[in-house]
Amino acid sequence: MATVPENFASYRWVAPLLAACVVVLIPWTLVLAYRLPARHTSHHWDIAWVGFDLALAAALAATGLTIVRRSAWAPSAAAVAATLLFCDAWFDVILASGHDGQVEALLEAVLVEIPLAIFLVWLARDCEQTVAAVMKAFRRDR
Repeated sequence: MATVPENFASYRWVAPLLAACVVVLIPWTLVLAYRLPARHTSHHWDIAWVGFDLALAAALAATGLTIVRRSAWAPSAAAVAATLLFCDAWFDVILASGHDGQVEALLEAVLVEIPLAIFLVWLARDCEQTVAAVMKAFRRDR
């Protein structure tokens, strides 16, 4: 199991800073829950989603590239891609309109986005062992 490096202790301010963010974020979230409208029309909705999907594609590509290169960045790239997939699943399901759109979003989340995100979390957690297993399975298929 990986641990925090010894020299990381010099960043003692990180945990209190993150705790302060949580303390501020919780009441802010409650304010938003009260103030935000349940329905909102947005300009550039399409650009927001296209941009998000491009970022997701870039994160997945970076994950693949860092694995091929056996880069130390592979776990970080996998964690970013997993996070984006979880966010994509959440917003697709929550923001889907109409019954058909909701069913499609739910199926995509359950069958594609969440399983891939879980795989990427596993990859980020046990990168060396997972990459070796995937590469071995890939070579076996040829």
